[in-house]
Amino acid sequence: MRTSFHAAVVANVPAATDKSRDVALDRARTFLMLMVLLHHSVIAYTYFGHTDPKSWIGFDMVVLATDSFFMATFFFLSGLFVWPSLAHKELQVFLRERLFRLGLPFVIGVLTIIPVAYYAIELRQRPDASFLMFWWKTITVGPWPSGPIWFIWVLLVFDLAACLLFHLSPKLLDPINRLAVRGYGRPTELFILVLAVTAVVYIPMRVYFGAGRWFEIGPLSLQASRVLLYPTYFLIGAGVGAATLDRGLLSADGRLAKSGWSWIVAALVAYCLLWVLIYVKREILQNPVWLPDWYEASYGLFFVTFSAAILFAIFGYFLRFKRSGFSVLDWMQAHAYGMFLVHYPIVLWIQYWLFNFDVPAIAKALIAFVSTVLLSWGLTAALRTIPGAKRVL
Repeated sequence: MRTSFHAAVVANVPAATDKSRDVALDRARTFLMLMVLLHHSVIAYTYFGHTDPKSWIGFDMVVLATDSFFMATFFFLSGLFVWPSLAHKELQVFLRERLFRLGLPFVIGVLTIIPVAYYAIELRQRPDASFLMFWWKTITVGPWPSGPIWFIWVLLVFDLAACLLFHLSPKLLDPINRLAVRGYGRPTELFILVLAVTAVVYIPMRVYFGAGRWFEIGPLSLQASRVLLYPTYFLIGAGVGAATLDRGLLSADGRLAKSGWSWIVAALVAYCLLWVLIYVKREILQNPVWLPDWYEASYGLFFVTFSAAILFAIFGYFLRFKRSGFSVLDWMQAHAYGMFLVHYPIVLWIQYWLFNFDVPAIAKALIAFVSTVLLSWGLTAALRTIPGAKRVL
């Protein structure tokens, strides 16, 4: 199973629980983590990812939506906290923390968690395969997929690049920050910037590489068409968070928190247009191996429009409705990063176990999602009791 839609939690956000934390951003982060688990729980039951006898078109709709926004949103959210961290920490402290929280989990994950996950797929194809032989072949011959944790090494690279940029000029992102400050009353200005810049960096790459190509060196992988899209969202997020985070675009009493429905409508329009193009590809173009440039360019435009609009809609929602009071997301907040790290083998083995059951796809997906949430949550809670583990998880 290709992991072209995988995402991770925002590991740049520190795992504290003090009252100074931004509750809205914490809940947005945890919500996105749950979207990752939902995505992986249902993708086996889609039309295109059909690795199970059962499928349902509704899951194609879920996967199309999540794939089109949550990676960009994760990188934006990760970027929010980089500039303040660099301003208040010594360089060696920042780098040590990033290596410990990102580099160490990635190395451990690609050597253990990911092979355990993909062994479930290997057994479906070769029931007599031994795990040790599969593991050795994976790390020596390949392919050596990194699954959803590809996000971690990419985020680490972005953090290292941010260190360089900050020390070259701490004021480098001031223009973006000024626009974010004006976003208190005029969020549309920043939205236009996000849309314009991401269209410029994404559409040509999609036309040239297509949607399915990945750059891969061992376990280091990245989707070719999004090589420039993700650092763009990360840098915009860093610019928004460079200063006055609570008095600009992401202020609880700003315009963004009061105009949520307009962003939802914009996102729905772009999303529907993506489905129009999918219909054209399947029914009119007859699913060609190579899609024409006009198709890829049009898809790319609707893709970045949906990504930007849903990002604004998500943050607007949590700023307005989830700023205070009780939420079940608060219970998971401290465990969000760990749940991402351990969830993938859990969900793939549950899908392996469900494969031969003759039940509807909706039932299988529901079992997979609920079980994955509970088991990854419980496992993370247990791991966090190990001395020193909370520094990573």
